[in-house]
Amino acid sequence: MSSTMLQLVNQVQSELNLAITPNVSGNPSQDTQQILALMNASGYELTKEYDWQCLENEYRFYTNYLTTTGTATTGSYVLTGLASTTGLNSNYSITGYNIAQDTYVVSVDSATQVTISQKASGTGIGQINFSQTIYPLPDDFETITDRTQWDKSKHWEMLGPEDAQQWQWLKSGYISTGPRMRWRILGSTFQVWPPMTTQEYLGFEYRSKGWARNASGDVKNSFTQDSDTTVFDDRIMVLYTKLKYFQIKSFDTTALTQD
Repeated sequence: MSSTMLQLVNQVQSELNLAITPNVSGNPSQDTQQILALMNASGYELTKEYDWQCLENEYRFYTNYLTTTGTATTGSYVLTGLASTTGLNSNYSITGYNIAQDTYVVSVDSATQVTISQKASGTGIGQINFSQTIYPLPDDFETITDRTQWDKSKHWEMLGPEDAQQWQWLKSGYISTGPRMRWRILGSTFQVWPPMTTQEYLGFEYRSKGWARNASGDVKNSFTQDSDTTVFDDRIMVLYTKLKYFQIKSFDTTALTQD
């Protein structure tokens, strides 16, 4: 069982021959708070040093779409008369009657109207497809794992990551669709193409920056409470914190570096 934040800080204090404190969270001692800060810094840096197996996670989600009818007007950025706008936002692309390629929702104006990013190419009532192509990354996302992106509904590996030039070609060129889904990380989001009018089950693996856990086992990105634990080996955390303590005090770090 992993040691708690309090136990780890106390271990560092004991090995450095410093006063052992009964609590760390909310402790006014400057030295105690410095050790906590250095231990958190150790956790942050360790996540970036290696591809730790304990930080590998899997993320899965369903794609979202809405098929409805609406009215477009030539030269207008507004679609009216929509049967529904429930759940729509700027992460949705739009295809359908009189809608130009690579058009997105700009704003949801009412239960029956949205503003879009490109002018409608014609006037009339027809089918409108809203497909979410932009999805948030997990809160603890650090880096994505290559060749783990799959459309599990179709049992196909997704193609990507697409570079900027290919992505714009896919979204703007004449030939932009196909049987395989493409992906790219852009603006701290996971983006897919082409827009889908069916619900797809997608997934990928990623390396987490959540090296800490609270008492309930929930993922955290830092130590804040005495009962928090870490996925890293206890001894690594203690040694790394001691090393950083010696570094910041300008002490000789030769032996601690070897440790």
